[in-house]
Amino acid sequence: MRVLGVDPGLTRLGVAVVDGGAGRAVRAVAVDVVRTPVDDDLAVRLLKVSDAIEQWLGRHRPDVVAIERVFSQHNVRTAMATAQAAGVVALAAARRDLPVMFHTPSEVKAAVTGSGRADKAQVTLMVTKLLGLTEAPRPADAADALALAICHLWRAPVRNRMAEAEARAAELARNHRARLAAARRLDAGRRQGTGAGRAVNE
Repeated sequence: MRVLGVDPGLTRLGVAVVDGGAGRAVRAVAVDVVRTPVDDDLAVRLLKVSDAIEQWLGRHRPDVVAIERVFSQHNVRTAMATAQAAGVVALAAARRDLPVMFHTPSEVKAAVTGSGRADKAQVTLMVTKLLGLTEAPRPADAADALALAICHLWRAPVRNRMAEAEARAAELARNHRARLAAARRLDAGRRQGTGAGRAVNE
């Protein structure tokens, strides 16, 4: 599976492509940071993000796009800009019929470091080790994009198994309800038949 990981942002947007192999093997294909000038209009900045993502999708042809879920309780303005950039990325993926998955920062940190409270330095260090890179990816947005892709590669099989289990459970529940309904109808029919027989005899 090939994953395009995106750490959304309007000033800096981390983007990375990682391939997953057998087991938990991962390989970095490409990584970069898309920057937009803060002096540009919002619409122009979003267009630049869109153009860059379209190029990445066309060049690397990922199977899925993993985006960090926006979380911010302090700076509303920054959160809105990040959410807008994430929306542009999701839209570009949807145009190509690519699945889009969102992962929380704590999920990403836990996946690559074992702790949902790891700091950026720890994430960068583990990403460098896991991918066998000769040097740490910089800036942190690039490392975060790689971590997102790794997170999805490792969590996707678990999510798929859970979805399959939920689907099987739902099907079993539907079949059980159908059998109960059929049994009730059969019982009602027998009662009506018995009642009619008594009426004739009387």
